[in-house]
Amino acid sequence: MLLKKTLLSAGIFLLSYNVTYAIDLNIASIDSGHIEVMKKLSADFEQANPDIKLHWHTFNEGSLRMRVISDIAAGGGHYDVMTIGMYETPIWAKRGWLSQLTPSASYQVNDLLPAVRDGLSYENKLYAAPFYGESSMLMYRKDLVSKAGFKIGDRPTWSKIEAIAKAVNDPQNNVYGICLRGKAGWGDSGAIISTIANSFGARWFDMNWNPQLTSAPWIKAVNFYVNLLKKYGPPTPEKNSFPELLSMTKEGKCAMWIDASVAASFLLDKKTSPHADQFAFAQSPYSVTPKGANWLWAWAFAVPNSTKKQEAAQRFINWATSKNYIELVASKYGWGSIPTGTRTSTYQNPHFLEVSGRFASSEMEAINSANPDDSTLEPSPYKGVQFVAIPEFVSIGGVMAQKVSQALQGQVSVESALESSQKFAEREIRRAGY
Repeated sequence: MLLKKTLLSAGIFLLSYNVTYAIDLNIASIDSGHIEVMKKLSADFEQANPDIKLHWHTFNEGSLRMRVISDIAAGGGHYDVMTIGMYETPIWAKRGWLSQLTPSASYQVNDLLPAVRDGLSYENKLYAAPFYGESSMLMYRKDLVSKAGFKIGDRPTWSKIEAIAKAVNDPQNNVYGICLRGKAGWGDSGAIISTIANSFGARWFDMNWNPQLTSAPWIKAVNFYVNLLKKYGPPTPEKNSFPELLSMTKEGKCAMWIDASVAASFLLDKKTSPHADQFAFAQSPYSVTPKGANWLWAWAFAVPNSTKKQEAAQRFINWATSKNYIELVASKYGWGSIPTGTRTSTYQNPHFLEVSGRFASSEMEAINSANPDDSTLEPSPYKGVQFVAIPEFVSIGGVMAQKVSQALQGQVSVESALESSQKFAEREIRRAGY
C-alpha cells in the first residue's frame, strides 16, 4: 500500500514518502518433504511479490485435518490457504466453504492430469490446485527379492506378496518382509486397508447404502492385513504412517513397502537413500480383482471463503502449483526432487524421465488406473477409491481404522473390530438419512 503524507507549516514544505505494507498470508499444510522444499523456496515467491509475506503452519496428516475442518466450518479465518485433498474439495465446495480458483491462461489448467483435476473440482469448476498427486504402488528391494528366488512382475497378487514377505523377513538383521501403514486414521491405515478390501472384492456399502463391513470379503481382507503385519512387519506397526515408513525403507529395513507413489523420488535420492540403486517398482497387489487396488489422492491448496486475502491467496496458489514452480525445484534440487502426479507435461519432460524413468511409468499407470467411479467388484453407490465421498465418512472410516488398530495390537479380534465398525456405520448412515 502506498501512503503519501503532506505536511504544511509556516515555512510551507512538502514531504512525501512511501510505506509498503505486507500481506500476511497464513498457510496450513501437511508436514512433508515437498512442503519443506516449498518453504525453502518461499523467498523466490516473496521476492516476486513484495507485498506478501508467507507464514507456514505445518502439521501431521491427522492434526492438519482437524485444524482446517474446525477453522473452515466455523468461518474462523485463521488460514488464508488450506491444504486439503480429493475427499474434502467437492464436499466443501458444495457447502460454499471454498472459493473457486481462477488461474490465468499461462497456468495451463488443461495440463493438470485429468484424474487429479476432476477430483479437485465441483460441477466442473476447480476449487483446489494440486502441488503433488499420487496413487499407491509397490516399492521393493530387488536385491532381497531376487536373492530369495522371486520375481515381482508388473502387478503381483497378495498371496505372492505374502510368500515373498515370509522368504525375505529377517528381523534379527532389522529387515522386515512387508511395511504397511498401521497408524489409525481414515487417511492413514484406512487408506491401505480400503484398497486391500477392494481387491478382495469388498465394498463399504451396497447399492441401498447398507454398510458391508461384516461381509466375507471384508473379514477376509482385514484378517489378511493384520496377520501379514503381525508375522512379517516391523514391531509396533500401529505407530507407523508414511513418514515413519519412508525413513525405515530408505534405511533398508523394509524389503517391500506399499504406499504413496510420491515416495519413489525420495527412495531414489542417492544422497539420503543408501539403497537407492536397489529399489524397483510395481503396481499395487490384488486378490480377486485389480479394481480399487491402488488409491488416488492429491494434496492441494484451496482458498477458504472466510479469508479476506482472496487475491493474494490465489496468487500464491498459482505460483506453488505451476509448471514454473516445478522447473524452479528442478533448477535448485534436480529433476528427481520435483513434486509429481500433477501435470501431463512432467511425464513428457526428457530431463525428468532421465532421472525418474524407473518409477515414472509405474506412477503414471497407477494414477491412470485408479477410477473413483468404478472401484469395487460389485456395484456401489459412492464415488472414491480409498474413501467414500460423503461427509459421514470421516467418522465411519476413522472408527474402522481405530478398531482395526486394536485388532492389530491383539486387543480384539478382527471379527469383533469389524462388527463394532458395522454398528457404528449403520447408526451414522441412518442418522444422515441415506
